[in-house]
Amino acid sequence: MIGNPLYPTYTVFLAAGVACVIVLALMPFFIRAMRKEGVGQQIRADGPQRHLVKQGTPTMGGVVIIVAAIVTCVLFGSPTADLILCLCVTVATSLLGLLDDIESVAHKRSLGLTPSQKMAGLIVISVAFCLVAVNMCGVAPTISFPGGATVDLGVLTTRLEVGGGVVLIPWLYCFFVFLLLAGLSNAVNLTDGLDGLAGGTVLVVMLMMACVAFMENRLNLAVFAGAFTGACVGFLWFNCYPASIFMGDTGSLALGAAFAALAVLTKTEVTSLIMGGLFIVEALSVIIQVVSFKATGKRVFLMAPLHHHFEKKGWSETKVVIRFWIISAAFASLGFALYFQLG
Repeated sequence: MIGNPLYPTYTVFLAAGVACVIVLALMPFFIRAMRKEGVGQQIRADGPQRHLVKQGTPTMGGVVIIVAAIVTCVLFGSPTADLILCLCVTVATSLLGLLDDIESVAHKRSLGLTPSQKMAGLIVISVAFCLVAVNMCGVAPTISFPGGATVDLGVLTTRLEVGGGVVLIPWLYCFFVFLLLAGLSNAVNLTDGLDGLAGGTVLVVMLMMACVAFMENRLNLAVFAGAFTGACVGFLWFNCYPASIFMGDTGSLALGAAFAALAVLTKTEVTSLIMGGLFIVEALSVIIQVVSFKATGKRVFLMAPLHHHFEKKGWSETKVVIRFWIISAAFASLGFALYFQLG
């Protein structure tokens, strides 16, 4: 482990800086490789017309983000169960996103895997994550609310004897973790629709989660969150308008899963939803749009997700992105403040 455990803040900030440098160093080579192989983003035909110029922009930049975070965690973290679990769930979700990106590029369409295929993958990942978190990392199957209220989701738990040991299966908590992980993964994925939007908003949230992990005296998790904070900073150098590369589902699904994993392992599941409030709003805008159109034939928004609605209203792409960054920072700050009210 590089860094000094006597100065944990130094270690976390150094990890963030190293992750940023790794992305800055590797991304130009990755962009050239993607251009050479003709691996480009497929743009929605029904999206804003000015986005059509982005057709063919290199994608799958999330690969570099994940690699940078892994290398940084190996250098600055210790091989504890919680850190390894976070890395595993992030890599697994990234691989799911990679399959989606490859499918999209191979068939020259904006959609990759079918929704049922994605959901099946997320179910397997979230359930495996939950069982390992509960049985190997000592995570309690409860959720805490600001103000001190706690709900026990371990009331329906099955005990299985396996190889002389006991495996606990808290059914309700497994379902909750699935909703959290799948929901945040898809919410970040939906937010990833404008240059710099997902990268900047995830950066803010990961910075706050690094603070939470630090407050919980979980240095490895703080390093994990710090690594992704730095990696997102480096990615924004290439992803700011006009973007030279997109993170793709490889990055967006993984970043959402990493956020959810941190929330579960630090027991901040509820406040994490407030910190990631912008992602929730983006996802809700899509749900509202679909339900409204199917029920009444009318659309609530000019276009969903919400960031496209404001584009349709005439806002420039950079104005939408910067204002959404500000909103994300407000949500993240509120969630961090409420963290201190947990029981």
